Amino acid sequence: MEREGRAGGAASGELVTIGEFARLSRLSAKALRRYDELGLLRPALVDPVNGYRYYDPAQVEGARLVAWLRRIGMPLSRIGRIVALDASAAAVEIRAYWARVEAETAARRDLAMYLVDHLSAEGGAMSRKPSNTGSTGNVLGGPGAVQLAIRCAALTDTGSVLTTNQDAAFAGPRLLAVADGFGEGGAEASAAAIEALKPSAWGGGDGALSAADLLNALEDTADSASRAVRDAVAPCADPDSSGTTLTAMLWTGSRLGLVHIGDSRAYLLRGGELFRITHDHSLVQSMIDDGSLSREEAASHPGRALLLKALVGEARSAPVAVACRPDVRLREVLAGDRYLLCSDGLSAVVDESELRAAVIAAEAPEEAVRRLVGLAHEAGGPDNVACAVADVVIAAEE
Repeated sequence: MEREGRAGGAASGELVTIGEFARLSRLSAKALRRYDELGLLRPALVDPVNGYRYYDPAQVEGARLVAWLRRIGMPLSRIGRIVALDASAAAVEIRAYWARVEAETAARRDLAMYLVDHLSAEGGAMSRKPSNTGSTGNVLGGPGAVQLAIRCAALTDTGSVLTTNQDAAFAGPRLLAVADGFGEGGAEASAAAIEALKPSAWGGGDGALSAADLLNALEDTADSASRAVRDAVAPCADPDSSGTTLTAMLWTGSRLGLVHIGDSRAYLLRGGELFRITHDHSLVQSMIDDGSLSREEAASHPGRALLLKALVGEARSAPVAVACRPDVRLREVLAGDRYLLCSDGLSAVVDESELRAAVIAAEAPEEAVRRLVGLAHEAGGPDNVACAVADVVIAAEE
């Protein structure tokens, strides 16, 4: 073989040197060597004597794909999976990756805007402190301010089709949570995620925390939930295929802290209107967001169950759902607010208008969760269902 120029022997044409291939692919020889070392783009031939690399010109598109994926910030480990796929499967994987990037960017944007608003309202100080630290709160601060508390209830049900229940739900004076487990260790994952959020694990949500300290506490709590899920599914044969969604609200005495990952949801009923206050981390939701899919089409889309973010085991081979951090944010509350948290065993089968009617009609949270589980059964109960409802009330009503 010639050191420069061309080398014969490839079925699709003559092989070229690494220098010529670098020119064809518009990549540096250094980058090509790195891709070879990482297994992303192997040369068609390596001379056994001198170690020179030779490439088939047909590999140019693959080389450019690797470069393009690097330009959008994709990790090398994920690029390795994509280049091994056919074009259609690769397109799905790239869409899923970018949707996750956008979801995480949106979460950071929301947090930044919250901090801007909070700093503006506080005149640069983030140290407003309620007058008490119990399970009630001071909605305005200062003497004579209205004290708030929450009344809540939770319920989970296997549904009408499945024989096991991997959903979990919890309602207490400090925590409202639902989790939808999946895979071999789904039940253990959902239970572990909620257990990690209980007051004993996060310090009881001291109402005296500043907004900054509270956000830090929520981040720590979310990390604890992630670790708890990894530990819970570690004994499974394929731990990275087991995990859970998680949507939780932690009552701090004056605010609600939201922790969210996956496609379980949180809704707020205020002034007779039901608002969804979480954003699904799912492939279908990303397609709705970019306009490539309508909400009507989403209901029957074959990929509607694919998650972009979830709490899972050691993610090594899972094609879509990968281990990542939940979104966290703070919400101010008003007396009279009613919150609903639910798994997709409810939201995916019951129309939002029916959810609103049931949440409004119920006198108390206990009645609300029973009504909601009943609606899931009336819709066929194809999945496990979990829901939790909380009312924000004046403390004197407790």
